[in-house]
Amino acid sequence: MRTKAARNADLQYDEVDALYSLNVQESTFKTGVVTMNILSAENVSKTHGEKVLLDHVSFGIEEDDRIGLIGVNGTGKSTLLKLVAGIEWPDSGSIAVGGGVTVHYLPQEPAFNPGETVLQQVFRSDAPVMRLLLEYEETVESLRQVSADDDASHNPSAAPGSGELGGTRAESPALQERLQRKLISLQTQMDELGAWQVEHEAKSILTRLGIVDFNAIVGNLSGGQRKRVALARALIHPADLLILDEPTNHIDDESVLWLETYLQKRKGALLMVTHDRYFLDRVVNRIFELDRGKLYRYPGSYNAYLEGKLARIEELRATEDKRQNFLRNELEWISRGPKARGTKQKARTDRYYELLEKTPEVEDAQLEFSAASTRLGKTVIELQHVSKGYGGKAVVSDFSCILMRRDRVGIVGPNGSGKSTLLKLMGGQLEPDTGTVVIGATVKIGYFSQEHEEMKESQRVIEYIRDEAEYVQTADGQSISAAQMLERFLFPGPLQWTPIEKLSGGEKRRLALLKTLMSAPNVLLLDEPTNDLDIPTLSVLEAYLDDFPGAAVVVSHDRYFLDRVVEKVFAVDSSRHIETYLGNFSDYLAQRPNDGESGSTGVALQSPSAKRSSDPKGQDPAVLDAVPGEEASPIKRPKLKFTFSEQREFEQIDGVIAQTEQALKEVAAQMDEAGGDYTKLQTLYSEQQALEKRLDELLERWAELNELAEQIEKNKNRQQQ
Repeated sequence: MRTKAARNADLQYDEVDALYSLNVQESTFKTGVVTMNILSAENVSKTHGEKVLLDHVSFGIEEDDRIGLIGVNGTGKSTLLKLVAGIEWPDSGSIAVGGGVTVHYLPQEPAFNPGETVLQQVFRSDAPVMRLLLEYEETVESLRQVSADDDASHNPSAAPGSGELGGTRAESPALQERLQRKLISLQTQMDELGAWQVEHEAKSILTRLGIVDFNAIVGNLSGGQRKRVALARALIHPADLLILDEPTNHIDDESVLWLETYLQKRKGALLMVTHDRYFLDRVVNRIFELDRGKLYRYPGSYNAYLEGKLARIEELRATEDKRQNFLRNELEWISRGPKARGTKQKARTDRYYELLEKTPEVEDAQLEFSAASTRLGKTVIELQHVSKGYGGKAVVSDFSCILMRRDRVGIVGPNGSGKSTLLKLMGGQLEPDTGTVVIGATVKIGYFSQEHEEMKESQRVIEYIRDEAEYVQTADGQSISAAQMLERFLFPGPLQWTPIEKLSGGEKRRLALLKTLMSAPNVLLLDEPTNDLDIPTLSVLEAYLDDFPGAAVVVSHDRYFLDRVVEKVFAVDSSRHIETYLGNFSDYLAQRPNDGESGSTGVALQSPSAKRSSDPKGQDPAVLDAVPGEEASPIKRPKLKFTFSEQREFEQIDGVIAQTEQALKEVAAQMDEAGGDYTKLQTLYSEQQALEKRLDELLERWAELNELAEQIEKNKNRQQQ
């Protein structure tokens, strides 16, 4: 007869083994809603060299899914998108697409025909309506060329020839007539297919994305403009499953706001990779996390994913604790030396060694970086009436500012408005046409460009970092080697000896960021640092900037990052005027003048009377979910109750007031030191006025929140009586 202790040990083992048999690699939840599955992946595996990207991954996509795929750079997110799109094939397993299901894929680096116009590029597709639109646009272009040649034939000074279409001038009327007949036929077909609406939508989307010249040659566009043309093509393309790889890169914040609303209203499934956390929170209804070859699935938005991941980690900890307890008890039993002649005793011993060999799933490595910066004097960077232009066109016009120690400044504005030019002027990389730029003698600038840094592709990862520093001193005085820093930045030992050419684009960006931070700068100038960086790296950069003792200026369209990091905003408008706003990005939206226009993309933005919040998660849905062309409806909430964002604002407003008062003191001290430098005094005076206005607004808001808090407390007391 078995003893009670033996029975308990078996029960303990069975419980642990059952937990591990779940493999804890899929966090799946059922909603009870029946929808059609349009794609199924079963036991898909994929490797790249010796690196395992996907390890027997299974999942399904339903017709109303809007899925955000996240994970550390280099884990295989883009590879998974290509597998789903049919661009690449798995090493094993299968991916089945439902009959009649159409899939359209937008890669990070789309291919283009440089000789085509914007509309020809947008309409190039196998879909019947798109082929019809392409043929229509090509016919219109041919007719335009024939008409131009015909006009030239009546101009004696025109050069001889017949243009691109060939033929003689005598044939021009006949050719023109054939093209006109073809055009009439195509117009009839477009009426039948409803193609006019598609054409109108395509032009509308291009305009929203800042592309207004539809006949521009694609080869003459910038890289960012070409990416926006490809995005417009993806959005207009009829597809049951739309796959987007980093769609928010290369578009400004107002375009991102519009894209959010468009994707929320779009019918069909969506699978995308993006590191824009606000975008994820407002667009997706499922999160896929790819981590070390395993796929974890969570229902809901990004915030729901954070809660689900925390629950999964707690489950892992509990499972590992039970495994360790079981192993300790079994080790004690085995140490007593029981004979393993009986079948049950032998099975128990075998189970012990089996569980001992199981590798527990470890939690995510935590990025840490606290490198010390060099000493920074009183003078940091000063711009005095600076102007810069190209080809007679002003990009920065008569701008003055004083960057102080521990300043956190965000530069925002439409694409092409001169944000990067302003940053380069501040860093001394460009000389102004007029005005002066003063950079303090103790300033050591760390400049992180949005253009991918030229790297020696054959160089190994660790050699690239050692070129900057073999060792780095942390803020607490520790000396850490380049290899250890790479470990902290998620470059484990084997990856450190990998040639740079084998890294993904995101891994190269992370490596370049590490090199910038290891140079021990005391002023950071970051140009679109959130492009191509994964969420864990963004989180560590945010934490680094929290403790960074120097000044930081950031050009970014990532609203979450700006809300999390900056305390002042330089807003550049389409006329190149730069206005300064105190607070983070949400504060800027609340303070910017409401002139009745909807902005460059037609997205309604927050009114000046809307709330101000320093909480990245507490933005007003009336702003960020506004429908283009519609007035944002007011948010109704129960009376005598704080909203989540108001509660956070109430908790933090005392600290914000103290920071503003401290900033006022620093400006006053600089004004005393300025003496007879009237140019500097004028700039400081303007900043003092802005700070005083901000302080008045904060004190007024403080009074409102405290009054509401008192009313809530009184209401609670009445209910308890």
